[in-house]
Amino acid sequence: MSNYFRDIEAAASLVAERGSAWEAISPESVARMKTQNRFKTGLDIARYTAKIMRDDMDRYDADPANYTQSLGCWHGFIGQQKMISIKKHFGSTKGRYLYLSGWMVAALRSEFGPLPDQSMHEKTSVSSLIEELYTFLRQADARELGGLFRELDTARKAGDAVAEQSLKQKIDNFQTHIVPIIADIDAGFGNAEATYLLAKKMIEAGACCIQIENQVSDEKQCGHQDGKVTVPHEDFLAKIRAVRYAFLELGVDDGLIVARTDSLGAGLTKQLAVSNQPGDLGDQYNSFLDVEEIAAEDLNNGDVLIKQGDRIVRPKRLPSNLFEFRKGTGEDRCVLDCISSLQHGADLLWIETEKPHIGQIGGMVRRIREVMPNAKLVYNNSPSFNWTLNFRQQVFDAWLEEGKDVSSYDRDKLMNVEYDASDLSAEADERIRTFQADAARDAGIFHHLITLPTYHTAALSTDNLAKEYFGEKGMLGYVEGVQRLEIRQGIACVKHQNMSGSDMGDDHKEYFSGDAALKASGAANTMNQFG
Repeated sequence: MSNYFRDIEAAASLVAERGSAWEAISPESVARMKTQNRFKTGLDIARYTAKIMRDDMDRYDADPANYTQSLGCWHGFIGQQKMISIKKHFGSTKGRYLYLSGWMVAALRSEFGPLPDQSMHEKTSVSSLIEELYTFLRQADARELGGLFRELDTARKAGDAVAEQSLKQKIDNFQTHIVPIIADIDAGFGNAEATYLLAKKMIEAGACCIQIENQVSDEKQCGHQDGKVTVPHEDFLAKIRAVRYAFLELGVDDGLIVARTDSLGAGLTKQLAVSNQPGDLGDQYNSFLDVEEIAAEDLNNGDVLIKQGDRIVRPKRLPSNLFEFRKGTGEDRCVLDCISSLQHGADLLWIETEKPHIGQIGGMVRRIREVMPNAKLVYNNSPSFNWTLNFRQQVFDAWLEEGKDVSSYDRDKLMNVEYDASDLSAEADERIRTFQADAARDAGIFHHLITLPTYHTAALSTDNLAKEYFGEKGMLGYVEGVQRLEIRQGIACVKHQNMSGSDMGDDHKEYFSGDAALKASGAANTMNQFG
């Protein structure tokens, strides 16, 4: 017997026990409300979704074709619609998550207005968005189940036993819209204690997976901008441990940590690492510094000296009081970052790159796996990359190396529309199409995400609507470009009253008031025009 039908029996027993005072309470209505609200707290969600991610990681280890995907969200409605669409098109949410981007929180959720991705926004807005996303996903569960319950009532009234049995099976096998959220905590918004406190808020809101980066918290930059400053490994590992303690304190033992390294594009450090003996993590971090040997008489006031092997050297320091790494050390630093993070409690890696290139990513992963064989990545399929230009140039370079004739192409102008119908463009598009599967197989990428997709889709769709509606098409611009497509494609939001919870409210009115309920879904409801 399913939980739903067990809940009916349990409620019936309780109502009978309480006597006539509870005789108006419908046991099945109680069971319906409980089924529609399966997850009572964010911690319930975090524990449930953490297990999903752990199981998915095992499936990926068995076969890299089982990689997972997500899209970034900046509002609960956006996340809800993604999951409704995924269930509609694919019948299952398996392997599909949501991503919470710190960039979009800064740009779209701050009370200060749009901000750059520099950890200047209110840090509690991150946990608030997690809570909002899960509120909308739980509402999607309640809405879909409510529809099944109404269909069940209709089948019973019609005496259609076959339909009734089919609907019972659908209720028994209902798949929730609740999926894992990978949540961006930036560089922790302060020291390790601040990281721990914010991580607790995020976990309590439902986050089963927290992504943290190795930049200096008060100098944090977007991973695809210049001026990034990293911290010594021990500082970063303290924050990883802080997040782990938060998970364990709250009883989310399967909680996951994604350790992100920005070292590939970060040429600066704010501080030198503490080193107790040659070859330790601090010594390895400092070994990448750009230094110069110096005689005692050439010392300047305030100079810092360190020992590297048998040499006493002076790290080159900028007027900003930052120290530089040697050019060309980014990849080696990334590999060391990843190995040390996995050795000290991280579950997954994130390497922020400047372009989507499987060879580059795979090369680093192979080096990491020489030490940590099960290393797996979360990878940002970023809108900051010009995917069209990057892949056309990759194909151009590959063809040139193979000896193919590329004289009809200008490598620097491959973004030009004149190349859209070319053979080179077709091969580039095919490489883009298979990028995620290829990178999962050849570069150890377990999870592919796009950080800012709905930021761009909102801008694009708004531009198209504004151009048509305020132009010559007028109202036809909306009808033709929006509503007619919603109807043809079966977009649930065409019935926006239903999507906002109107029908669920009617159900509750009937539970509470019986035949006296004043319901909104009667014949005069214009939503009935949509069938």
